[in-house]
Amino acid sequence: MIDPPKIVEIEAQTTAVIRLTVPRAEIQRVMGNGIKELVQTVNDQQVVMSGAVFTHHFKMDPAVFDFEIGVAVKSPVRSQGRVRPGSLPGGRIARTIYHGPYEGFGAAWGEFEKWIAAQGSKAAPDLWECYAAGPESSPDPMQWRTEFNRPLI
Repeated sequence: MIDPPKIVEIEAQTTAVIRLTVPRAEIQRVMGNGIKELVQTVNDQQVVMSGAVFTHHFKMDPAVFDFEIGVAVKSPVRSQGRVRPGSLPGGRIARTIYHGPYEGFGAAWGEFEKWIAAQGSKAAPDLWECYAAGPESSPDPMQWRTEFNRPLI
């Protein structure tokens, strides 16, 4: 289930990221370790996080995920290991909140994409998901919240 989508203007955000390119089947295997490494590095550098962990997908390919695991930060991180300074783009985006388990992302993104098209908008090739609440916050997947963001052209 998604909340009513909206179109908003946002500022670019400073982030700390780990870029990965992996076969789709490996996404669950790499996510946990990537998040742990990212958060540990940000904390070790005493950089303050200013948002939830996100994934920024650069293009949608059904076989290979080319993406960053990231977190918004109040000041830039120093490159360390796989962690690099980065940014999320500013500008005009479509946004909604999805409520439910991660297995429902495909249908929820489909509904969101239909809404974008119905507005007469054209989506950019990239998108990002911010994981506001997940398994770490509740065992009930209906309590999980993921913010979907799609830049518009």
